[in-house]
Amino acid sequence: MQPPETDFGTDIDVPAAVTAIAAGRRLTPIWRNVVGGLTYRIDDDYFVKFAPKGVNLPLAQEAGRLAWAARWTPVPEVVSAGQDDTGAWLVTKAIDARSAVDRHWKAHPATAVKAIADGLRELHHGVPVKECPFDWSVERRLAGADRNPGNGAAWRRAATPPPIDRLVVCHGDPCAPNTLIGDDGRWRAHVDMATMGVADRWADLAVGSWSLSWNYGDGWEDLFFDTYGIAADRERIAYYRLLWDLG
Repeated sequence: MQPPETDFGTDIDVPAAVTAIAAGRRLTPIWRNVVGGLTYRIDDDYFVKFAPKGVNLPLAQEAGRLAWAARWTPVPEVVSAGQDDTGAWLVTKAIDARSAVDRHWKAHPATAVKAIADGLRELHHGVPVKECPFDWSVERRLAGADRNPGNGAAWRRAATPPPIDRLVVCHGDPCAPNTLIGDDGRWRAHVDMATMGVADRWADLAVGSWSLSWNYGDGWEDLFFDTYGIAADRERIAYYRLLWDLG
């Protein structure tokens, strides 16, 4: 797998646990996310995510979901997961593909957008809802969210969701970076599935289409929905984007 553009900085020491996992193999920093989680590549064969102690990244939860989903859809194979006094980690096998926000695909946004839409459609159609033990419903998300008193009107709106269109196994974080695309321009796999679970498909579609403007600029939503094969539902899009903003 080719890494996306690195946003790591130069002030971060490699965690001891990551050094131990690498066991002398080449270690390349790949990404630091906004909450402080770290991702490294080991040679060209593995990736390791590390969440320092106090960083709220549910890596054990992600490991369980990836292991379950692998029966039905392409995801990274879990090699190991664990934790110690310094933090938690998740090791997965690399996939021969690039993130949809790799500079290569940013230069070919139409191809990337089609691949993202294809990937979500295949996930939604290919993973059996009745078999899925994981829940990403509105009720569960609202129950687990931190309520900001300043967002009273938004919370009242969130308490009255639109009727469910179609229950599917949703990705849970369907933003563009979490689609992997092969050199042939086709969707190859999904990553970062710690919140995967059963929900209305619009929970994914609203946010997945929204993220296109963050990564490629405006004007790509029509291609996204045409490729997925659905008309944009503005009421559900607005609702699930609000719910995403509420956390």
